[in-house]
Amino acid sequence: MVNLTLDDLELRVSEGTTIMQAAKNVGIEIPHLCYLKDLNEIAACRVCVVEIEGKDKLITACNNVVEEGMIIYTNSPKVMLDRKRTVQMILSQHDSRCATCVRSGNCSLQKLSNDLNIQDIPYEEDLEKQAWDNSFPLIRDSKKCIKCMRCIQVCDKMQSLNIWELEGTGERSTVNISGSRTIEKSDCSLCGQCITHCPVGALKERDDTEKFWQAIADKDKTVVVQVAPAVRTAWGEEMGLETENATINKIFDGLKKIGVDYVFDTATSADLTIIEEASEFINRLKNNELEERPMFTSCCPGWLRFIKSQFPNMTRQLSSAKSPMQMFGSIMKTYFAEQICRKSDDIFTVAVMPCLAKKSEAEKEFYYKEFAGYETDCVITTRELVRMFRACHINPKALQNIEPDSIFKDSSGAGIIFGATGGVMEAALRTAYFELMGENCEPDAFDVIRASSGETGITEARFKLNGMELKVAAVSGLSNTRKLLKDIESGIKNYHFVEVMACPGGCVGGGGQPIHDGEELAFERGKNLYFIDKNTKIRYSHDNLDIKRLYDEYLDYPNSAKAHMLLHTDHNSWDMPRSPKRDRHGYVISDY
Repeated sequence: MVNLTLDDLELRVSEGTTIMQAAKNVGIEIPHLCYLKDLNEIAACRVCVVEIEGKDKLITACNNVVEEGMIIYTNSPKVMLDRKRTVQMILSQHDSRCATCVRSGNCSLQKLSNDLNIQDIPYEEDLEKQAWDNSFPLIRDSKKCIKCMRCIQVCDKMQSLNIWELEGTGERSTVNISGSRTIEKSDCSLCGQCITHCPVGALKERDDTEKFWQAIADKDKTVVVQVAPAVRTAWGEEMGLETENATINKIFDGLKKIGVDYVFDTATSADLTIIEEASEFINRLKNNELEERPMFTSCCPGWLRFIKSQFPNMTRQLSSAKSPMQMFGSIMKTYFAEQICRKSDDIFTVAVMPCLAKKSEAEKEFYYKEFAGYETDCVITTRELVRMFRACHINPKALQNIEPDSIFKDSSGAGIIFGATGGVMEAALRTAYFELMGENCEPDAFDVIRASSGETGITEARFKLNGMELKVAAVSGLSNTRKLLKDIESGIKNYHFVEVMACPGGCVGGGGQPIHDGEELAFERGKNLYFIDKNTKIRYSHDNLDIKRLYDEYLDYPNSAKAHMLLHTDHNSWDMPRSPKRDRHGYVISDY
């Protein structure tokens, strides 16, 4: 233990504790911009400086540890002057037009500037300008970048993709795509974790709200919206609603108020996905196709981009089932269009998702009979949904709980837990059990696959079903995924079924969710989905009556020829830039 004095408070903390952590332990928040615990502790911004009695130079609190007898001042006149000058210099290289920035009101630099009462910048403005393809789902505005290096560290350490790198030296240093590539030619998974960890508005999703507004204004279009399970766990965070009041039914009401024609829960098509995927899994299992390599889930487009670029030899192990979003779009453009007597291209399908990669997934063309278009015409993130509600001055506390529209009203708890890591696996096992055993299992029979105690890495389990031993795993976060796939390739690990989610914690921690700088809320949001599942009347996908009717009236049976035409895909029909070769330090040395 180490004894020290911090702002006249006598403390006793463990040896090796950073000054920043010691201060936080007693409720003193030392300002910072670049710091992320265990990810980015490099003092790039130098905002967290403190004064040590007896030392002339100020030192950074995030990466310096306490020493016996230290006397520390976190807000001395010397510290305050230095901190203010540092922030003013950062502002001189930052586009400060906050009124047109998506992070206005939720920007760490904006808050810090206000807290320091900075009203003028004595340094000449010098904004960096880099070209960018603004049609790509991930947008970088170099004029707003503060060189905090968070995006680099998150992509390297959390997701192991090394998309970003630091170029140049001194005042010419900048962040860019590694290997002198462009973003569209990189192996970016579009997980969006760099966006949710950026302290300013330098990184954001491509805004597709205008496309949505235009469809609403078009009298010839029938606008149909689906809302993903993970969205209901987070939209209330930005709307000032408590979790229990921020229901999906109020989202439905808000969407109706802005002019949408039909609203549905993506959990309904998640049930459809489970039935198709569980059926496919059982067929592969019975045909002894999973003895050496497992079947992988295929719901997460970030994960699909990852496996196609990093482990292309494993692509054949993916389930051919489309994601719930795409399945819903297929059904909307075919069966639903027929039910409401409209043509396929009169239907404009919108998906509200917690994810950036869904914007890319929606760009895959959909062919059915004479119709050639897209299953999903527009994808907006949770953040974009909130911006649309605010644009219409919708009072969230006045929203009512309304039901989704007819034809697809039912959804199960199994479909709802899709948004949390392990949820797809658990839902699929509930239905696989029914198919193999002829009866329903206990609803929580497979809850061991859930991440617990805030863990969002790899969970493994073994089960016996109808005399067969099943070895399964669920993994979230692409760095964890890379480790697991290498173990599978080398034979260290062997499974029959593996669920993968690109974002730590699953979709609830997606790159399109509300941003809370320095806070990781995925696990708490996931617990909310499991709570909803536990209190839902239907807890098995195969008990969803609306989905049963869909098979009876339109799809015939799971994995039928028609189901394959509408609900399955060929993962080899599209390409991803391959992961580049790197040297032992992680630097790109060639394109392939």
